[in-house]
Amino acid sequence: MQSSGSSYSYERSFERLDELLDTTDTRYTQRQDLPSRDELTFSNGFYVRTTALFVDIRNSSGLPAKYSIPKLAKLYRAFISEVVAILDGNEYCEEINIVGDGVWGVFDAREKPQVDSALDAASEISSLIDVLNDKLMRRGYERIFAGIGLEWGRALMIKSGFYGSGINEVVYMGKVVNDAAKLSSLGEAETGILTRNPRVMAGNDFVGNLESDTYGSFFSFDARLGCYTASIHSKPMNAWRNSHI
Repeated sequence: MQSSGSSYSYERSFERLDELLDTTDTRYTQRQDLPSRDELTFSNGFYVRTTALFVDIRNSSGLPAKYSIPKLAKLYRAFISEVVAILDGNEYCEEINIVGDGVWGVFDAREKPQVDSALDAASEISSLIDVLNDKLMRRGYERIFAGIGLEWGRALMIKSGFYGSGINEVVYMGKVVNDAAKLSSLGEAETGILTRNPRVMAGNDFVGNLESDTYGSFFSFDARLGCYTASIHSKPMNAWRNSHI
């Protein structure tokens, strides 16, 4: 959200606190679908069924010490640009957010094919990371590692921002969002010398809502981590990579 530069009045601010806190609880309703952004106001909200997908780079805090500012900017821009492109191209991904060097998407998740579609996006992102690494290493960068976290559940969907200013954004919050973020932090995390976790991590509810005979079969439960793990890729993207190595 871009700043409007308007001056701050603490008296008006304290009035807005009352206006926001005193909205009726009945304006927060449970929905099976993901409603349009246009249905949101500063006095309502929806509790929606969704899949959350998080992807972020491991140990990114150490990257500024390795690369010049231009090189770092190009790495981040390439990673974020094409992860966003994959999510934007998925018919069931309704919202995309960028947080630092991480990207996360919110998917409609009323039916199993919609949940399966989030796994399709994860497989494409996994293959994208492999291709990005090929291109980075040809340009003198080190390989990057990234985690992808997936979970299914309900999230609170609200409009948030500076009430009355036009500066606002749609925000999703709740356990499903937090769990997907935590799962992504486990993906490709170091487990020892030259060993790492698999890239894709998923929660019980996400795997339980996949088509079990196909998509669900990609995962195995890791009792050490307390979640499901997978090493998945997009077949056509992998075929392209293999023919261009």
